[in-house]
Amino acid sequence: MELDALRVLVKVAELQSFTHAAEHLGMSKSRASVRVQELETALGTRLLQRTTRTVRLTPDGERLLGPARQLLADADELGNLFLGARGLRGLVRVDLPATIARDLIIPSLPDLLARHPLLELQVSTTDRRVDVVREGFDCVLRVGGLDDSGLVARRLGALPMVNCASPAYLRRHGVPATLDDLDRHVVIDYAQRFGASAPGFEHRAPDGAYVDRPMRAVLSVNSADAYRVACLAGLGIIQVPRHSVREHLDDGSLVEVLP
Repeated sequence: MELDALRVLVKVAELQSFTHAAEHLGMSKSRASVRVQELETALGTRLLQRTTRTVRLTPDGERLLGPARQLLADADELGNLFLGARGLRGLVRVDLPATIARDLIIPSLPDLLARHPLLELQVSTTDRRVDVVREGFDCVLRVGGLDDSGLVARRLGALPMVNCASPAYLRRHGVPATLDDLDRHVVIDYAQRFGASAPGFEHRAPDGAYVDRPMRAVLSVNSADAYRVACLAGLGIIQVPRHSVREHLDDGSLVEVLP
């Protein structure tokens, strides 16, 4: 039994598509189909139920999926034993927020790729919540908590946050000095899914916990660029990682409030 055939089966099961699995694995759809057929012949059983619209595992396919994943993980771990001497290699598909890609990740890539010349990256920049399995990503980087408890996550670090508004907004509404002053202010709502949560101002309580204070919003956006531009236009207060607005704080087009 070849590991490559198992790898195709697992990816087809995850993505429920020969087309997407083949694209992720860098092979043709016909080649992926042949690999699964060879595996079915070797095992003497049907592993996938194919229709014109869907692909799903048969009961025997379900039985094989868990052990196949474990076998592939063990094989990858074995291959990584000597990775330090050879360097990283292969295609890695990553999705991350556009501002983090622009300010933090992409500027660091020349050194990474120089150390690992056989590594190939596909970097997708989105602010939406992606389906890691269905869309075929190997790694997703996000700011904030993890909503899907079925995913494995690791905290990489902390980003200093800043509250800011434009000078024009502060001239109209005044500069908030306390949290109670926020009752007279508006916040720009950043929402990956509109209506999923009420707009608010996150602050740190005396016990160290983060607390959301409800605030009025006249505008909701779902993109980091729109969020920043709306603040520059004087439409409200925003809370963002400091790196994403550093140039605006430096030139005075945005002003920090309630530090």
